Amino acid sequence: MALKSDRLSKEATPVNKSIEPAAPESSRLDPSDLGHVVETTLAEATRRGASGAEAAAALSQGLSVNVRMGELETVEHTRDRSLIITVYFEQRTGSASTSDYSPASVKDTVQAACRIAEYTEADPCNGLADPDRLAMDFPNLDLFHPWNPSVDDARDMALECEQTAIDHDRRIENSEGASVSSHEGHEVYATTGGFWGEIRKTRHGLSCSVIGRDDIGMQRDYWFSSSRQAAQLDKPDVVGLEAARRTVRRLDARKIDTCQVPVIFEAPVASSLISHFVGAISGGALYRKASFLLDQVGQRVFPDFVQIYEQPLLKCAMGSAAYDSEGVTTSADNVVTNGVLQRYLLGSYSARRLGLETTGNAGGIHNLTAESGDQDLANLIGGLEKGLLVTELIGFGVNMVTGDYSRGAAGFWIENGQIQYPVEEVTVAGNLKEIFSGLCAIGKDVDTRRNIRCGSILIDGLTVAGD
Repeated sequence: MALKSDRLSKEATPVNKSIEPAAPESSRLDPSDLGHVVETTLAEATRRGASGAEAAAALSQGLSVNVRMGELETVEHTRDRSLIITVYFEQRTGSASTSDYSPASVKDTVQAACRIAEYTEADPCNGLADPDRLAMDFPNLDLFHPWNPSVDDARDMALECEQTAIDHDRRIENSEGASVSSHEGHEVYATTGGFWGEIRKTRHGLSCSVIGRDDIGMQRDYWFSSSRQAAQLDKPDVVGLEAARRTVRRLDARKIDTCQVPVIFEAPVASSLISHFVGAISGGALYRKASFLLDQVGQRVFPDFVQIYEQPLLKCAMGSAAYDSEGVTTSADNVVTNGVLQRYLLGSYSARRLGLETTGNAGGIHNLTAESGDQDLANLIGGLEKGLLVTELIGFGVNMVTGDYSRGAAGFWIENGQIQYPVEEVTVAGNLKEIFSGLCAIGKDVDTRRNIRCGSILIDGLTVAGD
């Protein structure tokens, strides 16, 4: 259910702008039905002859408030629920979903999954996760911190954020808006193999994007803060000021001649390089032979100072989980040690296709961390005679089969260890194998707002295509 208002009055009673988490209200989420729905679903699948089944029932709700140029633009309340059932008839499988928890709908959804299974080909790799790999311990990862701001509260935070950005510099003349969001969810996942897990999580955010103009033209940039806890979000004026600062510094951007120089990827975009690495060592790409890192376990992929590992049990972090989407236990483990690839990222199906064992990565990674060095971004810049600092990437010109990499970019030209001027309309290009092997440093300015945690990355010798 969504409710949107395109224009609401700004005349409102002053409200308390504190972002301390509010006490949960019993009426906000009612997860009491989830366990019963899952039990009923699995029982129905068994009654229909399934040799195995898994079901996930979820409830979520949220608030998103957006303002632009001092006016409240949209208010969106969401409240969603879902049920997903997967059934196995030995080596055949079928899945179906619904948002209706009524007994009749549950039966119909299970029936639909069973009918789908009748038409699928038998695949010996299908099936539930192996019982001995299922999670048995469920530590408190501190992921649930409900926050229930009023619309007025959220609006005032967003307005303060945007106004701070606009007031920072007279050249900021327009805005793409500021937003405040709050989300919470509860999921129950269970299987006929005996696994039962429950997760409660929250995610809150504050963002701002503004537009600046000078005699040369217009530029835009943005900033955001996100956290499991509302109290850990950056203050509205901090987010607004950073959005403004990043926008103003891009004014008077120039084009440059095509060259081959060292390139620094600022921390907020550096994680995209690691995400390409993740895609290349994930099971789906590997068993389809659609990865440039096929058969590379035990081989050097990065320089020997690079360490990359998962930290699934970090408290209050965005990618924390005690088990993956199949119920397999997660664990802190190395992915790259001294530059050498130690393992792939696999769920049960892809592991069986490859003749390996699941790594607890069904559904993705968990706080994948590239260990940082002792230099901050200023140090990395200061060490370059010439180079490019990339602060924005545009498009997706990446071929995961060959590793060819070509993306539009904007950023800043560096000479003699100093930023000289902003740069736009360039393309950074290379091959990901060579990019990874040419990684020179990982900064200590680690961005922890996402599931991939890394600092700025310096790559030696990328092609920068300009005029």
